Formats: sequence, C-alpha cells, structure tokens
Amino acid sequence: MSEKITLSKSDRLSVAWRSTFLQGSWNYERMQNLGWAFAMVPAIKKLYTTKEDRAAALKRHLEFFNTHPYVASPILGVTLALEEEKANGAPVDDVAVQGVKVGMMGPLAGIGDPVFWFTVRPILGALGASLAMSGNILGPIIFFIAWNLIRWAFMWYTQEFGYKAGSAITDDLSGGLLKDITKGASILGMFVLGVLVARWVSITWTPIVSTVKLDKGAFIDWNHITSGSKGIQEALQQQGSGLSLTSEKVTTLQNNLDSLVPGLSALGLTFLCMWLLKKKVSPIIIILGLFVVGIVFHLIGLM
Repeated sequence: MSEKITLSKSDRLSVAWRSTFLQGSWNYERMQNLGWAFAMVPAIKKLYTTKEDRAAALKRHLEFFNTHPYVASPILGVTLALEEEKANGAPVDDVAVQGVKVGMMGPLAGIGDPVFWFTVRPILGALGASLAMSGNILGPIIFFIAWNLIRWAFMWYTQEFGYKAGSAITDDLSGGLLKDITKGASILGMFVLGVLVARWVSITWTPIVSTVKLDKGAFIDWNHITSGSKGIQEALQQQGSGLSLTSEKVTTLQNNLDSLVPGLSALGLTFLCMWLLKKKVSPIIIILGLFVVGIVFHLIGLM
C-alpha cells in the first residue's frame, strides 16, 4: 500500500496566499472560478503526479464559484481536505466536491459583507481618518496594517478550521456522511439562491390596465395646500392618512401581478434562465439577450 499523501502546512499556506487573488480574474460567466483554481494549484501539484490527474483537478475547480473573497477560506479548507482524501483513493467524486462548494458559498457570502465591509472597515477607517485629520501620519498606516492583519488572520485560521473539519467529514465516507452533507449543502444553497431571486431579480411591467376617477376627498386637493415647507408637511400627512397623490387611480399590469403573486415575473425569468443553461446555452449569450430584451421592451413601453 502506497504512503498516504498529506498536504503540509507549507502547502496550505501557499493556497492561502494565493486565495488573496481570488477576484483577480473575475468574469461574468463563472465569476471567481479562475481565482479559485489559481489558489488550488499548489495543492493539486502536491496531491496529483500525472498530467491527466492534474488537468482533471483543475477542470473540476473551474466550475462556477462566487462568494465574499474572505469567507471563501473555510470553503477552501474543506475542499483541500476532500481533494486530499480523493488523491488517497477515497470515493469522492466531482459532484461531491462541487456540491460542498456551492452549498457553502451561498450562506457564507451573507456573512462577509456585514462583518468586513459594514463593521470592521468602517471602524478602522474612522480611527485612521480621525488620526489623519489631526495631521498624524499614523492614521493611514494603522488602517492599512490593522485591516490586513485582521483580514489575513481570519483567512488563514478559517481555512485551517475548514481543513480540519473537512478531514473529520471524510473520516466516515463509507457510512455515507459525505453524501448526506453534500445533499444538505446543496439544499441549503438552493434555498439561499431562491431567497435571492426576490431580492436581486426585478421586473416592472408598465402597461396600464385601468384608470379610475377618484371621488372628491379620496385624493389630495393640491389647490388648497399651503405653499412652502408647511404645505409639504400637510401633503405628507394626508398621504399618510390614505389619500391618493392624484385624482385618478392608475392600475398597471405590474400591480395586478403583485396582487396575484409578488415576484412572479422574476421567478419566471429565473426558471427561463435555468432552462436555457440546462440546454447548454452560454451564460454570456443569456446576459446579452437579457440586455437586448430589456432595452427593446423599454422602448416599446412594456417595461
């Protein structure tokens, strides 16, 4: 029996350093996949010796990947553990590796922005700016050093945590634990993507379905509104009490769709794109097609 191949701390450190360039080759089709594959190169070289195995591993990691660049580290750690087990003969297939990546990247992406962009960076920025405004050159230096120390420490230790956790996961491959985790991660990832549909996909249909004249007293009488700021206050109060801003109630196609099922158009568009992807239509073609359809529909008054 051949000796087990193990990734050394130096190998994992090389992966961590390379992961700082995760977004260096960001693209609209598979987003961070090139940066991810670049980060995995030291591990792939250590784990696989033949050109064919290395090519297959690189191809495996050129699939779609996108998350916050700092919270990608624990995912990298788990993936390193899975690749290590695969290289040593464990029954880890490509679907399992990609399933864990996809399942983890969605939930973790929601952590990165609030923690780093909206908490750590503003605090350090305020500290550095206050020093700089008083003429202290240490302001920008402290910001730069503190930010990178926090960032790097988080990336390294979470990658190590993921690596150790991934090793524990792969200990029970014969019992089907990896299969269960892959399935659970995929379900969680799809759930998160489903939630994001309503948040990030927006379609507004503008055709007018009906126009109804409102009774007097149901809308704001602008002729009797006081001029100036006091009038604005009066108008806002009347609107808050339920009065319409205009003397007519205009109902658009979008209003009817929202009363039926909010976000129905966005969901339909998402399913259409999924169907096109299943038919092997290039994501670039889909993106360009959405641009063209959006512009044409706007020009003819549908959106």
